[in-house]
Amino acid sequence: MSRREIATAAAPAAIGPYSQAVEIDGFVFCSGQLGLDPVTGELSDGVDDQTERALLNLEAVLGAAGLTMADVVKTNIFLVDLANFTHINAIYSRHVVEPAPARSTVQVAALPRNALIEIEAVARRSQLVDAIAKPSIR
Repeated sequence: MSRREIATAAAPAAIGPYSQAVEIDGFVFCSGQLGLDPVTGELSDGVDDQTERALLNLEAVLGAAGLTMADVVKTNIFLVDLANFTHINAIYSRHVVEPAPARSTVQVAALPRNALIEIEAVARRSQLVDAIAKPSIR
């Protein structure tokens, strides 16, 4: 049981002592993504743009692990204002793959960098990918 760090320049670098994602036993645990532009490091304007950017950042981290949103089994969304729930749902629904992953959404007092939203995910490699990546020994 070994852990593997997942990192990509296509998403913002960690702003603390954590990894963008860690893989263990076929599960990929993605750290929360803010609506930060990975090139400039600046937050996008407004909750809609931050939601879109956070999801693109999450997709980039998943891509670095060889996964997509179709592999996501659970997401957690942290919102500074639940009044934005409907707005973020509309954007989120364009990124998830049916059946939609399990999800929790909670309101928080504050987020790093004064962000309005943060999204994290857990993904699982499919059995087909596992079989290809680790052929059985005969």
